[in-house]
Parts: sequence; C-alpha cells; structure tokens
Amino acid sequence: MLSYSVHVAPAKVAISDDLPPGEDRRRWSPTASTLIFGERDALLVDPLMTIDESRVLTDWILTTGKNVTTIFITHAHGDHFFGTPAVLERFPAARVVAAPGVADHIPAQWSPQWLDGYWKPRFPGQLSDRRFSVEPLADGRLELEGEQLQAIELGHTDTDSTSSLYVPSIGLVVAGDAVYGDVHLYMAESTGDGSRRWLDALDTLDGLRPTAVVSGHKRDGDPHSPDDIGRTRRYIEDFAATREGAANYQELYDSVLALYPGRDNRGVLWNSVKAIFA
Repeated sequence: MLSYSVHVAPAKVAISDDLPPGEDRRRWSPTASTLIFGERDALLVDPLMTIDESRVLTDWILTTGKNVTTIFITHAHGDHFFGTPAVLERFPAARVVAAPGVADHIPAQWSPQWLDGYWKPRFPGQLSDRRFSVEPLADGRLELEGEQLQAIELGHTDTDSTSSLYVPSIGLVVAGDAVYGDVHLYMAESTGDGSRRWLDALDTLDGLRPTAVVSGHKRDGDPHSPDDIGRTRRYIEDFAATREGAANYQELYDSVLALYPGRDNRGVLWNSVKAIFA
C-alpha cells in the first residue's frame, strides 16, 4: 500500500522593484513537494527551486528512510524543478521524468530569456547551474512497488502543457499548479481562452473523484482537500467576470483583492492583472 507526505517550502523574498500597493517587498508563494512511497522506494513530485530549499527537502526525505527512484515534474515552471540537482546529489540513480509536453517545455526555462532575464535576477546566487535530462513518459505510466501511477496531461492551466500525477490506489491527485490552495493564482499566462482551458483541466481532475488533492502552491498545514479544485474554479471564474468590468489593472487588482482579501501573496495577483492589461 502506498502512502504520501507533503513538504511545503515557505514563502521567500523575490527581488523586484514592482511592488503591489502597500507592500514593501515581493514574495514567492509557498510551494509544495510531494513524496509518494511504499515500504522501501519513493517517487518525488516537484523538487522545488532554490539550492537551499531543495537541500532542506532532501534532508526531510532522508528522515523517512525511503529511496527516491523517480522524480516527476508536473509542469515547466522553474520554481518546481530547478532544485532537482540537489535531490540528485543524494539520489543519483533517480530517473527524472515528465509528461511529453512538459519535457518539451522545460529547456526553455534554462534559456537566457528566462534563466538570465527572469529567474536569476529575482533569486541571485540561489539557483543551481547544473542541467539534467528529463525523460518523457510516452504512455504517462509509472510504477512504484507494484502500484500504478498515471500522469494526467491537462494542457493549459497556469501555463501551457501541464500535468498532474494520479495515484488510483489511494485516490491521490498531486495537482501541480492546476490547483491552488489558499494562495492567489498566477493568471498572467491565461489570456485569450486560457481561463476556459484551465477550467476544462479542472473538470478532468474532478472527474477522477480524488479523495486527496495536493495543490502546487498552498499554505503549510492546510488540508490536501479535493475542495481546492472547486475553490480554484471559483477564483478563475471570479477573475474573468471581474476583468470584464475593470477599466485598468489597478481596478482589477482592487476588485479581486476585495473578493479574496485573505489569500496569500498579493504580489502574484499584481503580476497577473498587469499581464492581463498588457
């Protein structure tokens, strides 16, 4: 019988001069990494971003006594996989795998446009320079101690060509950024029909009837609830409806914030509304 445990890397400072009103610094949302394990072996989903937080993650894994045989990456945003080398230092035989569309998009995050133009300025001196190969899963299937796991290709969620990992035997969906916990959603890449496609992806996950869902960005200690699917859906619908009546990005920011005043990380909302109006 498989089990799982979730490690949440806390929010961290991201260097930026573009601050939301009333904020004195930019923060990066808390990010979840999930260990799925049997008696001996384990699969790790999304090995985080910075060298330090990924080493903390690896120390946490070592306390379990499990051997990581596979690292699965849900989508091609660097905050979910740049930390892979730190995990491979301790588990060098582990396969690094992803759904084919995810594997195709990962190299772009190492390009000068993204790595040098976006990631390194925000997290100076904190990212590994080591590259690694990602094996595309042609059929999306994985096995862990005789149990089947399935990569669910979702298309667009908070970026293109995303996936989640489904563990049927325990009703678990590790959602990546298809589903958010109590954190503002990154909507900057959901222009055009992006919001509708994201809603379609949520319908796909809902159709699995999961008993547990691990959101890609969530507060540490919050339950891994399937209700996060519905909450994510409502946020997307509210954002889209509010966008229709907003005259500019400040008005959209204020309106969404009024609907969701308690969600973590207003900075990602600020990014989203400015991108929508750009």
